[in-house]
Amino acid sequence: MHPSIEDPPVENRASGTLSRIIDVDALRAVALLLILIVNIAFFASGYSFQLVADPAYDSWSDQAVRWLVELLFTMKAYLLFSFLFGYSFTLQLDSAARRGVDFAPRFRRRLAGLFVLGVLHAVLLFQGDILTTYALLGLVLLAMRRVAVGTALRTAVLVTGGIGFVLALAAVGGTQLVTDPATALAAGQRSTEALQGGLGSVIAEHVRQLPAMFGALLVQGPLALSAFLFGYAAGRRRLLTNVGENQQLLRRVQQVGYPVGLAGAVVFASGGGTANLTGLTAGVLTAPLLAAAYAATLLQFFRTDRGRRVVAVLAPAGRMSLSNYLGQSLLCVLVFTGVGLGLAGAVAPPVVVLIAVAIYCVQLVVSAAWMTRFRYGPLEWLLRAWTEQRWPRLRAADPA
Repeated sequence: MHPSIEDPPVENRASGTLSRIIDVDALRAVALLLILIVNIAFFASGYSFQLVADPAYDSWSDQAVRWLVELLFTMKAYLLFSFLFGYSFTLQLDSAARRGVDFAPRFRRRLAGLFVLGVLHAVLLFQGDILTTYALLGLVLLAMRRVAVGTALRTAVLVTGGIGFVLALAAVGGTQLVTDPATALAAGQRSTEALQGGLGSVIAEHVRQLPAMFGALLVQGPLALSAFLFGYAAGRRRLLTNVGENQQLLRRVQQVGYPVGLAGAVVFASGGGTANLTGLTAGVLTAPLLAAAYAATLLQFFRTDRGRRVVAVLAPAGRMSLSNYLGQSLLCVLVFTGVGLGLAGAVAPPVVVLIAVAIYCVQLVVSAAWMTRFRYGPLEWLLRAWTEQRWPRLRAADPA
């Protein structure tokens, strides 16, 4: 999942001055954690990309952790990121309009920069990259920038329903995603051994896995576009700016999203997650509702006194979410592959999740220190420089 690619000023709901909506930054930061908990399994073992579990870790605790990650986070984390991408898109549109800037060429340049970063990410760090997909889908979002809110919502629902329908037909037809478990296990072992090698071995494994990733994106891509459009609709209605005025809507999202989303998540996780078409169909149709319920709950929590303190801790990481997203991959490469500690295949799922939490806590500390000194994260600054064709001010003390 990928972070927002620009952080424009927005109107403060209380004063009318230009400021940030830090709740959006905090939501991005939460999405970063959820994304890491899902993605780290693909660094820790080569079996994950083969849609089978590492047979060396088959205890009840290993199975329970994998099941809980599938239940609570898989397919939900990147949808939350995608929603925020669409929401931030509307903020960028408004910012460009206020400044009298021609938005489309700048946004296309930004997407081109994002695409290049995604290609480098996929080859060097993580073949499960989503940035290239976001860059391509961003062109669709740009083409739809003038559609009405109702049109955006209907399109999102139709796309999600269409993907679910196609998957359901495939499931009824008996299509199997893992046709030969023994072959998949052997491939998982080879992938794990490749990850344990040096930089050349790791890159070669990433490149070898890319065709399989293109197949996965046939599902992930349309769902991300749907989430873009839901975010676009929410941005047009200023849902995250006027949380207090939308309490009834947020409660309704929770009332529907939790029971339906969790029911679908149980089917998804119990059916083998993305390895089973029946479970995958249930996940496609219900994961957006559970992700929306998560967002609604967090937005309401952020309005409490304790929530404001949590927001203050999370927001810096959300402000530099692109740097943190790619930084997570770099740290995972250093921990699990032969480029660093070489722990691929040597760590049980519960410990893998603890490593993810530890990496995230480091990022929170580093992000807070960085954002007290600088306006942008390092990669946000680089992408902004490419977008604007100039070197923007980086230090926080410098004039804009």
